[in-house]
Amino acid sequence: MSPLLDIPTRVEDFDFELPRDRIAARPVSPRDAARLLEVGTTLRDRHVRDLPDILRRGDLLVFNDTRVIPARLEGIRAADPAGARAEAKVEVTLHKAESAGVWRAFARPAKRLRPGDRIAFAADFGAEVESRLEEGEVRLRFDRAGAELGQALERFGAMPLPPYIPRAQGPDERDRADYQTIFARIDGAVAAPTAGLHFTPRLLAALAARGIESAFVTLHVGAGTFLPVKVADIREHRMHAEEGAIGPEAAAAINAATTAPPASFSDGRRRATHSTAMIEAISASTASAAARPDSGASTETSHSAVAASAKPSTCLRRIIHAPGRGSDAASRGTAATNR
Repeated sequence: MSPLLDIPTRVEDFDFELPRDRIAARPVSPRDAARLLEVGTTLRDRHVRDLPDILRRGDLLVFNDTRVIPARLEGIRAADPAGARAEAKVEVTLHKAESAGVWRAFARPAKRLRPGDRIAFAADFGAEVESRLEEGEVRLRFDRAGAELGQALERFGAMPLPPYIPRAQGPDERDRADYQTIFARIDGAVAAPTAGLHFTPRLLAALAARGIESAFVTLHVGAGTFLPVKVADIREHRMHAEEGAIGPEAAAAINAATTAPPASFSDGRRRATHSTAMIEAISASTASAAARPDSGASTETSHSAVAASAKPSTCLRRIIHAPGRGSDAASRGTAATNR
């Protein structure tokens, strides 16, 4: 029997208590000073800046180059013309673009919104509620699309911080830099690829000097990463689909890292991915044992991300989190597993 069939599937098997005072309101500075747990034949306390000493020359690091957009908006729902409903404050977090100017979003409080309602986010920027969906979701049609909508979000939106960040005042301007990786370049994520937040220019330079290579794929992390696991068995938990793309150069680098190593790499080359979401993105593009250039949606579950890790990665660095709080970086801790 495959050992993958014997892994725990009950949420309670993974849960742990996380005191509120251990959840960081701001990231550590510098970023690569974050703590790292090295998991091998023994456990070892490290820091992210130690990665050049943990990895081997010729290893390939696979990063996510998605960029988080200011997807959280506060607005005013217009009053009912007949006077039955007064104006009301609402907050929406965009999580999936469906077509030009049309987005699915989580709304708070969703019960205040009905199809046809108009929400004003600014004097000259708004959206209409096209429909109400399940679990607090709505479909919004904005009064603009494309670059104009992107510019409006940059002007009026806020960074979609996880709901458990202990910040009474909510997101601020500093979060626009803090909640973004240093290699973010392609707009589309509505949550940060948190395992990549700890890298600094200094660390990337040290990794390159060590002979550790890198490749970039794009996975636009969705707001589903904030949703708590509500089922008892993780095999029954479904997360929202996320858009991803692997370019030809990245596919070639990933495949090269799994072929027979050159003689100069006496210990063999390894692919090191950052987060289980990245493993799923590579798995979704896999034909037999080779990654291929790909673009499209990847529907991930907690269970499939674990089971798929055998092919796309031989070394994994991921965030430690309490599953009941959603799959983002509640504790700001990281773990590196070497195989």
